[in-house]
Amino acid sequence: MPILLIVDLLAEREAFGKKGVEEIVKHFPNHEILLWAPHVENPIDYSFGTRIDEPDEYDVVVITGSRRNVSMWEPWMDGVAKLIKECEVPLYGICFGHQIICKVLGGEVIRAKEKTEQMLSVNYSDGMIVNQLFTHQDHVIDAGEMEVIASSEHCEIVACMHPTREIKTVQFHPEAVLSVLDYSVECGDMNQEEREEFGEGIQDLDFSASFFRNK
Repeated sequence: MPILLIVDLLAEREAFGKKGVEEIVKHFPNHEILLWAPHVENPIDYSFGTRIDEPDEYDVVVITGSRRNVSMWEPWMDGVAKLIKECEVPLYGICFGHQIICKVLGGEVIRAKEKTEQMLSVNYSDGMIVNQLFTHQDHVIDAGEMEVIASSEHCEIVACMHPTREIKTVQFHPEAVLSVLDYSVECGDMNQEEREEFGEGIQDLDFSASFFRNK
């Protein structure tokens, strides 16, 4: 059975962590799920997957979003950087994952003055225009080895792919489907005012459409 390694960087959160990862793994049927959360000592029990201390074997890797910041580098990020450099399997990055992959592969990430938390249009280089959910303050301003394939009015580098390695990244959160947003209010991850920033919260691209549509 192929192994999906989730670099689970929201493992302290009930909705955007547990429910968000649950949404991601739906797109990898018949995979063994490994969960690696190097940023926290006591991650939430997801009731699925196996928590590991260090990654070893894996057939595909997804790096999630995080409350931490690439622009404020922490020691545990060195281990994630090592994984990115050495990874020889398909690698996908969401939000923080997008940022750290670009940074490790020679790019640059800076912190904006204000946080973006809303639904915004994304313009792909093939002409497709979609509406996606953003919640971030760090921005990739140089993609390094990665090729930029989408932008938004507030952020020039929104989606990338590597020219020779199987690596794709997005700044938005395709895993934050409507059920995840609604549960975030129910469990206290967000208050109602924060939830309203995302309006209807219906995104055009889910995880598979964001990463697999050009495969």
